[in-house]
Amino acid sequence: MRLSDLTLTAAADAIQERRISPVELVDSVLERIEQLEPDLGAYATVTADRARQSALQAEREAADGRFRGPLHGIPMGLKDLIDVAGVATTASSRVRADHRAQADSAVAARLAAGGAILAGKTHTHEFAYGLTTPQTRNAWDPGRVAGGSSGGSAVAVAAGTATFALGTDTGGSIRVPAALNGVVGLKPTYGLVPRHGVTSLSWSLDHVGPVTRTARDAALVLSVLAGHDPRDPASLSLPAQDYRPGPDPDLTGLRVGVPRNHYFDHVDTQVEAAVRAAVDELENLGAQLVEVEIPMARYLQAIQWGLMVPEATAYHERTLRTVPELYQADVRILLEAGELMPAGDYLRAQRARTLMRHEWAALLDEVDIIAAPTVPVTAVPAAQETITWPDGTVEGVSDAYVRLSAPANITGVPALTMPVGRDRAGMPIGMQLLGRPFEEATLLRAAHAYEQSARAYEQAGPLSTPVELDATSLL
Repeated sequence: MRLSDLTLTAAADAIQERRISPVELVDSVLERIEQLEPDLGAYATVTADRARQSALQAEREAADGRFRGPLHGIPMGLKDLIDVAGVATTASSRVRADHRAQADSAVAARLAAGGAILAGKTHTHEFAYGLTTPQTRNAWDPGRVAGGSSGGSAVAVAAGTATFALGTDTGGSIRVPAALNGVVGLKPTYGLVPRHGVTSLSWSLDHVGPVTRTARDAALVLSVLAGHDPRDPASLSLPAQDYRPGPDPDLTGLRVGVPRNHYFDHVDTQVEAAVRAAVDELENLGAQLVEVEIPMARYLQAIQWGLMVPEATAYHERTLRTVPELYQADVRILLEAGELMPAGDYLRAQRARTLMRHEWAALLDEVDIIAAPTVPVTAVPAAQETITWPDGTVEGVSDAYVRLSAPANITGVPALTMPVGRDRAGMPIGMQLLGRPFEEATLLRAAHAYEQSARAYEQAGPLSTPVELDATSLL
């Protein structure tokens, strides 16, 4: 078994117990990058020399019995919106081709202090303004989209070219690529993880969170990331928390909301079947299923775009006017469209968001979490631009992918995606869990319990080809 195939949890335990060294783990991941990166396109920048130097330092500290925490010696990828001092932050755009960060972002500094090692910066859809990351190929099928905008991060984790990664999520940009590549993606509660030093798409919708192989891995990373930073106006001061789920998979007493509208509307039949089977598995583990009505569903798209488009255009106002030719056409068109939106539309979207937050708070008084599909279809072929549903409705691919993930961004509630099966083409299917603000621990507990169940290992991913993984290494 390759060391690059280890989950974060398994790798951390092995380093702590001195069964493997950070040098060995980093070398394995860098070797995997050399093998796969020309075909995958997950990385904008690979920091191999820096990673090897950091691994040697982590090994010296481990030899002296000094461990910085569970991330000590663990190689990671950071989405190329996240500043690391001295490393390019290009946002996968020609507009930022010469940009070098002068200081670490808040999250990069916290991860480095915790002992994590940067393997490189992962590709994003240009400035995170899209749901496909066209320069990156899906880890399961290179002819299909990786998902976006954190496509590079999700592909790197799925393919073993990073043990974990960070992404950003404005309308689903962590969860969509995680679902399409068969890994775990967590969008925390708005304000839980600081965004200082992270290139913005839409400041009132942006979140930073982990992409990992298991829920327990995500909990380890979140415990390091969460916490107040006064440099982010949205950052909140809350007590420190250990998000790691316990070993008991019993979900007795957990109320799981199953939507009767929106989340199962215009969803591929294979996706629906896999998600409903996973929901039944939660019930088998002791959870109580409760049918729920998703409030204000008809306004979701208008609110999402009404907030995101003008905020993104405001951020890019100067460069859009001075170097418009450096943007890719799809992003430039969206930015130019934002200049045409009246201020009244933005204010109405803000008012509607306030009402939606109130309605979702009432909904989450009735249940502890909501379980639903993450995306309505699995990864589509790279050239496909639309989806035609059985009733004749035609939907853009990006609109379809954002449709089920946007509610968590608008309301700010935490949301996690996890793999729950594959379609007939072998592509991963994701289930999304949404919960109350700052109750990430509940989502992680439910996800971990599902992972512990027997059927969670019915799907083997790209990590297990050609090497067969021991299921215990995934926990």
